[in-house]
Amino acid sequence: MNKIYNPNRKEWSTLLKRPTQSFEDIEGIVSSIFNEINENGDTAVERYTQKFDGIKLKDMLVATMEFSNAEDQLAKELKDAINLAKSNIEVFHKAQVSERIQLDTMPGVTCWQEKRPIEKVGLYIPGGTAPLFSTILMLAIPAKIAGCKEIILCSPPDNNGNLNPAILYAAKLCGVDKVFKVGGIQAIAAMTFGTKSIPQVYKIFGPGNQYVTVAKQWATRYGVAIDMPAGPSELLVVADDSANAAFVASDLLSQAEHGVDSQVILVSTSKEMITNVEDEVIKQLKALQRKDIAEKAIENSKLIYVEDDETALQLINAYGPEHYIVCVENEDFYIKNTMNAGSVFIGNYTPESAGDYASGTNHTLPTNGYAKQYSGVNLDSFLKSMTFQKITKQGIQNLGKTIELMAEAEGLQAHKNAVTLRLESLKD
Repeated sequence: MNKIYNPNRKEWSTLLKRPTQSFEDIEGIVSSIFNEINENGDTAVERYTQKFDGIKLKDMLVATMEFSNAEDQLAKELKDAINLAKSNIEVFHKAQVSERIQLDTMPGVTCWQEKRPIEKVGLYIPGGTAPLFSTILMLAIPAKIAGCKEIILCSPPDNNGNLNPAILYAAKLCGVDKVFKVGGIQAIAAMTFGTKSIPQVYKIFGPGNQYVTVAKQWATRYGVAIDMPAGPSELLVVADDSANAAFVASDLLSQAEHGVDSQVILVSTSKEMITNVEDEVIKQLKALQRKDIAEKAIENSKLIYVEDDETALQLINAYGPEHYIVCVENEDFYIKNTMNAGSVFIGNYTPESAGDYASGTNHTLPTNGYAKQYSGVNLDSFLKSMTFQKITKQGIQNLGKTIELMAEAEGLQAHKNAVTLRLESLKD
């Protein structure tokens, strides 16, 4: 593990750089696949599925029988766990429903704002080395609460052409309309353009590897919105001597096992804590099933010592972590002054994995420093705010002169005329 003591501020940007390829390294591949799927639809999707996933599918759409079989394959304990997580996520996201805002800005001028659902949304669920069925809960539940009319889901098949049973169970449980066995760049492109089999959507949600992240950004060139550039997972823990080193190490490894390109960072004002956490990471790593993946991610990890809380906080805000754990005695200082983070976990008994699965908050979060300007997925991610206004005769008399003066000052005569005609009609 990489231990850094009192890094110079001039070196922070280099020190905190993510271990990912740049957009330019990947965009050529993404552009090529998008163009081919735009031209050849399902034929191109099927070809890339065979190329990247090693399976030639007769039908990409998951059949009704497959959902029934998936439910039968899952242990009751897991189904109960998924149902409990669903309940907590629903409770938290239903609480985010907001009422219509309406008021008179002046006599005769009524303005209001209402939220309407995005009609068609696409959910991307990683399969690969870790089938993230929990992400279905995080995306489909708020989509249903918002009232989205069409919810489709794409996830890469295994080499037998199947999806993980937990993915299918969660999709059915949460009311997903259609599920397709398609992953990677080709899935994002198919949802962007629409094919004979896969519907076009208005907004795409979900995390993925670097290729999926770039594909989502590429999709915005074709009028499709995305939740955020959600790429490889990352975690930053700030801990002092009040923290439990074993707990901290377990949290760092929980993110490291996501993928070889994940990044985990410990920031501490205690050299002893850094040493203890490093020892615990080495110890706990040996017992992990995904040891090889976690080891490679740990190579990109950082254990950073700084002398005081103020410096630690400034470094954290400069990084803008996706997941952020605060295990310090003076936790209020960090909570009140952290400006850039996707989701915050507070105290020794709040593991990041609670947010990943079942506490109720959403785990689809901005990575690569995008927490500086993006929110994590929430109910509003599936809604649009629409404004309305109604002006009475009294209202246009009160407001008309202001509009005329402003329109004339901008040289927009037709804008002025639209008001003048109405004002003159009231003189009769």
